[in-house]
Amino acid sequence: MGSYDHELDALLERNRTWAAGMTRSDPTFFARLAQQQTPRYLWIGCSDSRVPANQILGLMPGEIFVHRNVANVVVHTDLNCLSVIQFALEVLKVRHIIVCGHYGCSGVRAALHDLKLGLIDNWLRHVQDVRNRSREELQALPHDEARLARLCELNALAQGINVAESTLLQNAWARGQEVSVHSLIYGLDDGVLRKLAPSFDKPEDVAERKRELGW
Repeated sequence: MGSYDHELDALLERNRTWAAGMTRSDPTFFARLAQQQTPRYLWIGCSDSRVPANQILGLMPGEIFVHRNVANVVVHTDLNCLSVIQFALEVLKVRHIIVCGHYGCSGVRAALHDLKLGLIDNWLRHVQDVRNRSREELQALPHDEARLARLCELNALAQGINVAESTLLQNAWARGQEVSVHSLIYGLDDGVLRKLAPSFDKPEDVAERKRELGW
């Protein structure tokens, strides 16, 4: 048995310990969880291992539906992300879609500085589009870390707009479904979530946000 097997065994043992602890504290937890999931929230966040949705929101498994990718990007041609949004809206009937970025995002940093990382450079072009739209605002900031922090915020705002402009959200609002889109940012250094702007509840909100940002 190689060292990799030992590492996996250690993870499996941690899982068994966790499952046993959950059962001790709530003997019917897994039976209830297996029956259905009824989350009110869809979380679209970064793949960064330091930003686990359930834990930073204080929610249990089954309470939030999650999609994650590098730099929390929402692209209108990404069938993976769009399928998650459609399932969340039409099957789970979520009431809130949260797009959450985080300060110090390495994907955003790479986009800001045109770093060459390989295949992912193509994905991060979407973040560079946000950078390019806000170039004057970013250049006016006093130092690089301020520019990185602001681009993390602007990226979360932009991806929230992309969610709201998707045909899935537009159709949901058109049929009278009550669903809001929120753009948040997470601080790795303090564990606090911050709301970046008012939420979207209808198509008109999106146009107003784009005017505010000069996009």
